[in-house]
Amino acid sequence: MRALVVYESMFGSTEEVARSVAKGLSGRMHVDVLNVDDAPDDLAGVDLVVAGGPTHVHGLTGKRTRDAAAQQAGERPLHSRKRGLREWLEGLATASPGTRAVTFDTRIDKPAWLTGSAARAAAKRLRRKGYRVSAAPESFFVTGKEAGDLHPGELERARSWGESLGDRADG
Repeated sequence: MRALVVYESMFGSTEEVARSVAKGLSGRMHVDVLNVDDAPDDLAGVDLVVAGGPTHVHGLTGKRTRDAAAQQAGERPLHSRKRGLREWLEGLATASPGTRAVTFDTRIDKPAWLTGSAARAAAKRLRRKGYRVSAAPESFFVTGKEAGDLHPGELERARSWGESLGDRADG
């Protein structure tokens, strides 16, 4: 089985989560991890796609929110610079029959009804493309806008979530 973890990351925290999820999955299947900038639009041969990004203004990033993130970053380069998860999902080819998908996001630790969720928005778009969303969207919590600003224990939780996704791969 083959999994592809695609992430959008502004400051690095979402990338850290993506790599931890991939570590958890890697004990069960072959896993590739790609920045959304480098992700293919056709996922033929992929059994499970894991898509994640930061929550901005209650959902997936857009050009304006990415521009705002670039201004906040100042001299530091953004991790995803060419496109966001929203644009990748819009251009994504229709799924091959049976291809599964799961989504995650990073966001501040407030109720989802208050912050919104990029993971929920991504799951909807994947369903529209014919992917079988096989797990509830997952959120990982940040305290700020820098790599390493994840709440304590979030990378371990991401790895564990990846392991559980791998355990359910045949189900």
